[in-house]
Amino acid sequence: MKNPSIGFALATAISLAAMSAAFAAPPTKTGTTTKGAVLTDAKGMTLYTFDKDTDGKSACNGPCATNWPVLKAEASDKAGEGYTIITRDDGSKQWAYKGKPLYTFAKDQKPGDITGDGFLNGAWHLAQP
Repeated sequence: MKNPSIGFALATAISLAAMSAAFAAPPTKTGTTTKGAVLTDAKGMTLYTFDKDTDGKSACNGPCATNWPVLKAEASDKAGEGYTIITRDDGSKQWAYKGKPLYTFAKDQKPGDITGDGFLNGAWHLAQP
Protein backbone atom coordinates (compact mmCIF):
# COMPACT_ATOMS: atom_id res chain seq x y z
CA MET A 1 0.00 0.00 0.00
CA LYS A 2 1.22 3.46 -0.84
CA ASN A 3 -0.33 5.09 2.22
CA PRO A 4 0.12 3.11 5.48
CA SER A 5 -2.44 5.27 7.31
CA ILE A 6 -5.17 4.04 4.91
CA GLY A 7 -4.23 0.45 5.68
CA PHE A 8 -4.32 1.18 9.41
CA ALA A 9 -7.71 2.90 9.11
CA LEU A 10 -9.07 -0.04 7.12
CA ALA A 11 -7.75 -2.57 9.65
CA THR A 12 -9.24 -0.53 12.51
CA ALA A 13 -12.64 -0.34 10.78
CA ILE A 14 -12.66 -4.09 10.20
CA SER A 15 -11.71 -4.74 13.84
CA LEU A 16 -14.46 -2.46 15.13
CA ALA A 17 -17.03 -4.11 12.86
CA ALA A 18 -16.02 -7.55 14.09
CA MET A 19 -16.17 -6.42 17.73
CA SER A 20 -19.66 -4.92 17.36
CA ALA A 21 -20.89 -8.10 15.68
CA ALA A 22 -19.77 -10.07 18.74
CA PHE A 23 -22.31 -8.26 20.92
CA ALA A 24 -25.80 -9.63 20.47
CA ALA A 25 -28.87 -7.45 20.28
CA PRO A 26 -30.65 -6.98 23.62
CA PRO A 27 -33.21 -9.74 24.31
CA THR A 28 -35.91 -7.16 25.03
CA LYS A 29 -37.58 -4.19 23.38
CA THR A 30 -39.07 -1.10 25.00
CA GLY A 31 -42.82 -0.57 25.00
CA THR A 32 -45.16 2.05 26.38
CA THR A 33 -47.93 1.41 28.90
CA THR A 34 -50.24 3.58 30.99
CA LYS A 35 -47.46 3.50 33.62
CA GLY A 36 -44.71 4.56 31.21
CA ALA A 37 -41.90 2.72 29.46
CA VAL A 38 -41.43 -0.99 30.12
CA LEU A 39 -39.27 -3.79 28.82
CA THR A 40 -41.11 -6.18 26.50
CA ASP A 41 -40.40 -9.48 24.81
CA ALA A 42 -40.07 -9.75 21.02
CA LYS A 43 -43.89 -9.87 20.69
CA GLY A 44 -44.31 -6.63 22.66
CA MET A 45 -45.63 -8.33 25.80
CA THR A 46 -44.77 -6.62 29.09
CA LEU A 47 -41.96 -8.10 31.17
CA TYR A 48 -41.97 -8.31 34.96
CA THR A 49 -39.61 -8.90 37.88
CA PHE A 50 -40.36 -10.79 41.11
CA ASP A 51 -39.31 -9.58 44.59
CA LYS A 52 -38.70 -13.14 45.82
CA ASP A 53 -35.94 -13.69 43.24
CA THR A 54 -32.42 -13.20 44.51
CA ASP A 55 -29.68 -11.76 42.33
CA GLY A 56 -29.26 -14.20 39.47
CA LYS A 57 -31.63 -16.85 40.91
CA SER A 58 -35.31 -17.39 40.09
CA ALA A 59 -37.72 -18.31 42.90
CA CYS A 60 -40.58 -18.83 40.40
CA ASN A 61 -40.84 -22.50 39.48
CA GLY A 62 -43.60 -25.06 38.88
CA PRO A 63 -47.10 -23.50 38.94
CA CYS A 64 -45.55 -20.07 39.39
CA ALA A 65 -43.68 -20.42 36.08
CA THR A 66 -46.92 -21.52 34.39
CA ASN A 67 -48.55 -18.21 35.38
CA TRP A 68 -45.34 -16.24 34.86
CA PRO A 69 -43.61 -17.66 31.76
CA VAL A 70 -39.89 -16.94 31.78
CA LEU A 71 -38.10 -14.94 29.12
CA LYS A 72 -36.14 -17.89 27.77
CA ALA A 73 -32.55 -17.61 26.65
CA GLU A 74 -31.18 -19.93 23.99
CA ALA A 75 -27.83 -21.73 24.22
CA SER A 76 -26.42 -19.46 21.49
CA ASP A 77 -27.47 -16.23 23.26
CA LYS A 78 -24.78 -13.98 24.73
CA ALA A 79 -25.13 -11.66 27.73
CA GLY A 80 -24.31 -7.96 27.51
CA GLU A 81 -25.35 -4.37 28.25
CA GLY A 82 -27.04 -5.06 31.61
CA TYR A 83 -28.43 -8.44 30.51
CA THR A 84 -27.29 -11.74 31.95
CA ILE A 85 -28.37 -15.33 31.46
CA ILE A 86 -29.24 -17.37 34.54
CA THR A 87 -29.71 -21.11 34.93
CA ARG A 88 -33.07 -22.14 36.35
CA ASP A 89 -33.65 -25.05 38.75
CA ASP A 90 -34.70 -27.24 35.81
CA GLY A 91 -31.50 -26.42 33.91
CA SER A 92 -33.15 -24.14 31.35
CA LYS A 93 -31.80 -20.65 30.69
CA GLN A 94 -33.56 -17.36 31.43
CA TRP A 95 -32.75 -13.73 30.71
CA ALA A 96 -32.21 -11.32 33.59
CA TYR A 97 -31.88 -7.53 33.48
CA LYS A 98 -29.61 -5.90 36.04
CA GLY A 99 -29.61 -9.22 37.93
CA LYS A 100 -33.41 -9.58 37.99
CA PRO A 101 -34.92 -12.54 36.10
CA LEU A 102 -37.55 -11.52 33.52
CA TYR A 103 -41.06 -12.97 33.04
CA THR A 104 -44.25 -12.33 31.10
CA PHE A 105 -47.70 -12.77 32.73
CA ALA A 106 -50.12 -15.40 31.38
CA LYS A 107 -53.14 -13.11 31.92
CA ASP A 108 -51.77 -10.28 29.76
CA GLN A 109 -53.63 -10.58 26.45
CA LYS A 110 -51.97 -8.00 24.21
CA PRO A 111 -48.97 -5.66 24.05
CA GLY A 112 -49.35 -2.85 26.58
CA ASP A 113 -51.27 -4.97 29.11
CA ILE A 114 -49.86 -4.66 32.64
CA THR A 115 -52.30 -6.80 34.63
CA GLY A 116 -49.46 -8.45 36.55
CA ASP A 117 -48.10 -5.21 38.04
CA GLY A 118 -48.48 -5.33 41.83
CA PHE A 119 -49.71 -8.95 41.82
CA LEU A 120 -49.15 -11.12 44.93
CA ASN A 121 -49.28 -8.25 47.44
CA GLY A 122 -46.96 -6.13 45.33
CA ALA A 123 -44.26 -8.77 44.73
CA TRP A 124 -44.47 -8.48 40.92
CA HIS A 125 -43.27 -5.31 39.18
CA LEU A 126 -43.04 -3.91 35.69
CA ALA A 127 -39.52 -4.36 34.29
CA GLN A 128 -38.44 -0.87 33.34
CA PRO A 129 -35.51 0.23 31.20
